[in-house]
Amino acid sequence: MRILFLCLGNICRSPAAEAITRAKAVAAGLDVTFDSAGTGDWHSGAPPYEPMIEAARARGYDLSALRARQIGPQDYAGFDLILAMDENNLRDVLDQAPRDMHAQVQMFLEGPAGPQDVPDPYFTRDFEASLDLIEAGADALVADLLADQTK
Repeated sequence: MRILFLCLGNICRSPAAEAITRAKAVAAGLDVTFDSAGTGDWHSGAPPYEPMIEAARARGYDLSALRARQIGPQDYAGFDLILAMDENNLRDVLDQAPRDMHAQVQMFLEGPAGPQDVPDPYFTRDFEASLDLIEAGADALVADLLADQTK
């Protein structure tokens, strides 16, 4: 299984989701490949945003080795699942998708009333709230992956 997390610039939400979900999956004994990308190319090659690195580090997650990149055509074929952090990202990634894509594309978070956005802390400045949602989403994803293994 190969999973790609997607946000706008790939410097806050998606790299945090990548690192957090990877740590939780490894702890659960899952063999899954995780990556992250952005719909835009503004930060390509840059590390995650420093305030996000620091907030994640305070929770025990290391984002420092990750580098931003823009989603490309190869990602639609190379990943099984692309998880968007908000509805704008979902719409953008589906608008760019080739007809013959392999990946299933959906929102990262599903709330009780349906899909839920992870607010962008680059704009909201609330890194803790975003990390709370990302950790909850990572827990749910890992639980789903574990359940799929037992089927």
